[in-house]
Amino acid sequence: MAIKYTAKVIEHFKSPHNIGVIENADACATEGSPACGDEITVYLKIDKATDRIEDVKFQSYGCASNIATGSIITDLAKGKTIDEAETITWKQAADELGGLPPVKMHCSVLAVDGLRSAIRKYKKEVKGIDYDSTLDVKTVTEELKHVLWPPVGVDIITLKMVKYIGIDKGAVRVEVSIGSDDKFLDPTINEIVEHVSKIHGVKSVNVENV
Repeated sequence: MAIKYTAKVIEHFKSPHNIGVIENADACATEGSPACGDEITVYLKIDKATDRIEDVKFQSYGCASNIATGSIITDLAKGKTIDEAETITWKQAADELGGLPPVKMHCSVLAVDGLRSAIRKYKKEVKGIDYDSTLDVKTVTEELKHVLWPPVGVDIITLKMVKYIGIDKGAVRVEVSIGSDDKFLDPTINEIVEHVSKIHGVKSVNVENV
């Protein structure tokens, strides 16, 4: 079945805004992986006196939704302070595009993650704000709220698909309940590993389907 996109998604896909590279950017960050199908790099130019984003650009590897969400998220961020831009949500990005198919909703999460990672990199390296979080069940749970279940575009925590989170000396164990023959099982496990691995202090991630 063909995926149906809104007119605004198609518009931003065909003529994306803010695409490219900022030379000598104040911060840049990459989220995702071409091996998993989608990747985005976000570049920021920031007025250090006001902390306002003067320019923002992105590069994208992936589908139409990935390009469109990169385009809209940079539109939303430009001109805002870094604190304001950091509060932009994946749902806000999707809503600005008139909605995304549930199976593509993860692209809005990826775009927001790219923007936030660039902002936090700037805050840490330029302003000295340390974002290293404590490795505990709450931190892992919050990160898993960024993993969406493709058929409905809702995170796996809200859907109560995560049954257990355990942590032992940097080793994280996540137990989920997904049909063993579900086509989204392996991609979801890969996303869980990718997201949890980003948390400071994580040494390994093991995901079990129970």
